[in-house]
Amino acid sequence: MIKRYYSISLVLFSLFFLSLSGCATYYQKNKKYQSLVSQGKFDKARTHLEKDTRAKEGKNKILYYLNEGWVKYMTQDYDGSIKSFETANNLIADYQKNYALGALSYLINPKVIPYQANDVENVMVNYYKALDFMLTNRYQEALVEAKQITNKLYTINDKYKKYKNHYSDDAFAHIMVGLLYDANNDYNNAFIAYRNALKVYKEVYSNNFGIDAPEQLKKDILRTAYLTGFRDEVRRYEQEFNMKYNHKDHDGGYIVFLWENGFGPIKDEWSINFSIIRGTGGIVTFENEELGLSFPFPATGSGNDDFSDLEFIRVAFPKYVERKPVLTDAYCEINGKKYTLELAEDINAIEFKTLNDQMLRTLANSLLRLAAKKAIEYTARNENENIGAALGIVNAITEQADTRNWQTLPHSIYYTRIPVPAGENQIDFKANGHMGSTQDSFIINVGKGQTKFFDYRSLESNSAY
Repeated sequence: MIKRYYSISLVLFSLFFLSLSGCATYYQKNKKYQSLVSQGKFDKARTHLEKDTRAKEGKNKILYYLNEGWVKYMTQDYDGSIKSFETANNLIADYQKNYALGALSYLINPKVIPYQANDVENVMVNYYKALDFMLTNRYQEALVEAKQITNKLYTINDKYKKYKNHYSDDAFAHIMVGLLYDANNDYNNAFIAYRNALKVYKEVYSNNFGIDAPEQLKKDILRTAYLTGFRDEVRRYEQEFNMKYNHKDHDGGYIVFLWENGFGPIKDEWSINFSIIRGTGGIVTFENEELGLSFPFPATGSGNDDFSDLEFIRVAFPKYVERKPVLTDAYCEINGKKYTLELAEDINAIEFKTLNDQMLRTLANSLLRLAAKKAIEYTARNENENIGAALGIVNAITEQADTRNWQTLPHSIYYTRIPVPAGENQIDFKANGHMGSTQDSFIINVGKGQTKFFDYRSLESNSAY
């Protein structure tokens, strides 16, 4: 009997220290890296990241390669970025649940198992790979990556049965496809892609994320419809957009200017208190009247004895905390003419909505974890009341949410198309915010008939806390 108590105590001791080591959020543990990238010290951030060999091989290795791919992108190591993102993409695709660790997650918390990228992170891998190719004028490779974004989303949403995601398609991915076809003078396919983007804005983005189709998209639909010879489509969309199209031949080139603003949300933790309602047939229902949540579970052990001393329980869940950008609007200016950068993708809003869509699935898993914990606690109490009570304390401490996520994604993405004469062009970028404004200038060389892509990242963001 003493040996049995010693074994249980050792388990409790181990669980306790596991819980203490995991109390800090992922953001807090990686504050040095976050601070470096927020200050634009990308070379130092890359060096700091490369020194973390433990993360490269540990349970957070997907996040390691996502961060590595991004920081290489920011240091203009585009081939290195592609390689890192390809590694991350393969890890995501080949991810198989480790059942031993999966079982451990039910005894402790989901932070102990290898991180699996969420739906938004999964497709943003292809977004950045597409940018890597676009900025190095490899448009066919970029086109493949842009198409993968929508293909992935269709596959992801097919696996959800009862609770579908609102993020079912990506409007900006369709725009990127259109821009790339457009750059290759394939106006027919460009028109189709732009039209697909318009459909997603109307059917998905407007209601779910509060984003309407950009004016630039409408202009590109009319232009490519005209260049393809679809005169009926031109008239139809002129009427729909309340916009008259007057075609003007352009003997120069175009700059597609992308503006990534701020940083996306970070994950933190919140909890819900459930009251326990004991039913017949060994059924225990976890109920929260305020949120209208009710989840019945079969109680383990003898009847409902597992929960006989409990009236309320606490369950931890992840939540997002927004980092609002300091800058709110921007435009590009060339030769005295302004081109407004329009919101095309609100990653912050998509992340919040997606996490909310997954709430019921996460809730069910969390309650299963809690039921498993309480079953072990019940067994321990039968053998030794003190050990059972200690295990109850450990259970409370180890009830933690998974706060890991890819934290260098932008808050939102804007774009515009700028017609420019062939040769060197100075583009003046100006952005405004509640705390002032910022500006920058770039010299971009564009050939006749060429479309050149340019991406600018603003790092100014308010603190998450």
